[in-house]
Amino acid sequence: MMKKQTASTILFPSPALRRVAAGVMLCCAVALAPAPALAAPEDQAALNFVGADIESVIKAVGHYTGMTFIIDPRVKGTLTLVSEKSISKSQAFSLLTSALRLQGYAVVTGDGYAKVVQEAEAKLQSSPTHVGIGKSSVKGDQVATQIYHLSYESAANLTAVLRPLISPNNSIMANPGNNSLVITDYADNLARLSKIIAALDAPLAADMDIVPVRNGIASDMATLIEKLLVPAAGGDSGRVSVVADPRTNSLVIRAPSRARANLAKSLIAKLDQPSSVAGNVHVVYLKNADATKLAATLRAVVSSDSSALPQQQGTSGGSVQSGGGAQGGQQNNQGMGAGQSTMNQQANQASSSGGGGGGAGWIQADASTNTLIITAPDAIYRNLRSVIDQLDVRRAQVYIESLIVEVNAKTAAQFGVQWAGLSGSDNSKYRVGGVTNFTGAGGSNLVSLIGGATPVPNAGLNIGLFKMINGSLGLGAIATALETDGGANILSTPNMLTLDNELSTIKVGQNVPIISGSFTTPGTTGGGNPFQTIDRRDVGLTLKVRPQISEGGTIKMAIYHETSNVDDTSRASTSGVTTNIRVIENNVIADDGQIIVLGGLIRDDTSNGEEKVQGLGDIPILGNLFKYRKRERNKTNLMIFLRPVIVRSKEDSNSIAADRYEYMRSAGQKAAVPNGSIVLPDLGSPVLPNLNNGQPPPGDAMAPLPPRPVPVPVPTRPGPGQDGAKN
Repeated sequence: MMKKQTASTILFPSPALRRVAAGVMLCCAVALAPAPALAAPEDQAALNFVGADIESVIKAVGHYTGMTFIIDPRVKGTLTLVSEKSISKSQAFSLLTSALRLQGYAVVTGDGYAKVVQEAEAKLQSSPTHVGIGKSSVKGDQVATQIYHLSYESAANLTAVLRPLISPNNSIMANPGNNSLVITDYADNLARLSKIIAALDAPLAADMDIVPVRNGIASDMATLIEKLLVPAAGGDSGRVSVVADPRTNSLVIRAPSRARANLAKSLIAKLDQPSSVAGNVHVVYLKNADATKLAATLRAVVSSDSSALPQQQGTSGGSVQSGGGAQGGQQNNQGMGAGQSTMNQQANQASSSGGGGGGAGWIQADASTNTLIITAPDAIYRNLRSVIDQLDVRRAQVYIESLIVEVNAKTAAQFGVQWAGLSGSDNSKYRVGGVTNFTGAGGSNLVSLIGGATPVPNAGLNIGLFKMINGSLGLGAIATALETDGGANILSTPNMLTLDNELSTIKVGQNVPIISGSFTTPGTTGGGNPFQTIDRRDVGLTLKVRPQISEGGTIKMAIYHETSNVDDTSRASTSGVTTNIRVIENNVIADDGQIIVLGGLIRDDTSNGEEKVQGLGDIPILGNLFKYRKRERNKTNLMIFLRPVIVRSKEDSNSIAADRYEYMRSAGQKAAVPNGSIVLPDLGSPVLPNLNNGQPPPGDAMAPLPPRPVPVPVPTRPGPGQDGAKN
């Protein structure tokens, strides 16, 4: 290696490189600074590049530092790099990376080399990667990647805090799986972010405190304390979480600071005082449970009488009541009406009776305000409140999607020949004739021709052959051939949303009149007065489901499904119509979102019919002219699928509602809008409005109502004897 100049004002130690620098100075007008008064130490040199070609400057610094630079072809332009005094190799490298960063370029170091690329491309290169908070191998304005494993704070929360502190062209990503952050940025900025993350990823200053409640009810005080300690708009020290433990009648406090925890404790101490009102009557406002049913349950608990428990209406033993047939439908309706009457009687008894519990307490339900009125000693009241708090919870819902698929395929073929012969004429005294008349041919026969009436041809191909003798029919034949192929595809998708362990029913169809009896009353004029009794039956689709959610997330469902229709061939029958009915009633268990098959029917019916003239129809080949044959095949496929989905929160319910709303809006209403026409005017079509954040736009029927204005207190005029009053 060549020795470096100890008192040189430029970087170039070799004559060859000095000649290159001389060319750079001539081409790029690089000005050299005068020699300093003091000599530079060994392995140090001063930099003085003004308006030099950026690629030449990078190569010159690389030769001085011993670093190999790979330059992106898109790195172009000039660079000014000036040091006021002699600097070391590491300082020269850092000065170059800082100058390139100001030009919009970045340096990514590798194994003995460095790449100079555009800043936006730096995060895609194989930059040095480090895990955890510690000393990094790269410094200054080099691009690197750091991975931080968080112990206390959420990675998603820190992402929102740190993103403004990172260069726009670099990235920060959160991994919720292991609660970690992946940041790609300049090394000096990563050192600053490490200090910020270490300060933010720390446990809370105050631990959780447990405060026993002596006189009040823990659940009531928890709600009141949280309302009083809500952070104010414009900044506060943080939210205080207060959770009630009904078993020990105590409060669990979690505060972001000791000062906030002490504030909550002082409020609890001031509120936990004996009641100044004499008596032991308490009013409990329920949030989710039904006051009438809960009052009956509490009475049974207090009195230890299981017969006082309310009975479920509409189901029996976990299964749904069927409504098959006319009588079944009437019984079901009567049962539902009786159940409703029973519930009304229970509500009336609950609102008028004195409650239950004997000497231990008195429990009364007020259905109008959904509240419980409890008269009991404090010890018993606290026990009842712990039971109420556990029962008065938000119940989950179940959204049930069902697919009822029915596919029918019907094929039929028929062929037959009829003959008719008649001798003589209209003037003949005696006429001899014969005819073959098959029942399968319907009204298309030659008997009507003989009688002079116009025959009604059958469906299909009808070919007739007649021999006329002197204007009279001598011999005639008619052949009929028909082949039918029909199919039906019926898809029903009833959907319903119901509470956990509550019966849900959907019924779609018609109410068909059916003759149940007829008689004739004798009349005074000799004639009778006919009279018919008509019963009505629901025909269509009926689905009843009672879901029950287990703690493990599975759903037990008691299901009753009925599909019925009127047989078209019986509509003209004098004895009344005939209905076809298919019923499935079972109990199944499904996971959340799982598609299950309840059951179905696969039926294949085949029928053959043949009519022939005895003797003549048995002749080979020629016997087909004296036959009428019919073949028919009917295939029916019916399958029922069900998919239950648990809805536990408001967000889940909104998501399902928005999905169904958009489906009806796009696939249903928009597809039904008629196309434009020149001859017909556009009368418009009602279409559901577009949702914005799950809400219709203002002005529509379902749009959210504006918030009510806060009432302004009216100042009262001071009375006589008060401050400011005139006597």
